[in-house]
Amino acid sequence: MPVSKPRKRTDNATPQTSTAPANTPNAVWFKPVMFGLMIIGLLWIITFYISEGAFPVQAWGAGNIMAGFGIAIVGFLMTTRWRS
Repeated sequence: MPVSKPRKRTDNATPQTSTAPANTPNAVWFKPVMFGLMIIGLLWIITFYISEGAFPVQAWGAGNIMAGFGIAIVGFLMTTRWRS
């Protein structure tokens, strides 16, 4: 079986630098905002159920559930960008 020849290495190869940002930690405000949105969304839904639809926005009716989940989902989506 034939043996392949080793490749010659060129000396003029420049090291490639990455333009992507380094994995730096998040800003100080990121974690409180993330957890705050999750808690506010949960409290929104609980308030809607406890007040039997009178609060937080009576005109929205069952849309309050969507608003609460929407706020909480934004907080959960922020967890995908969380770096410590």
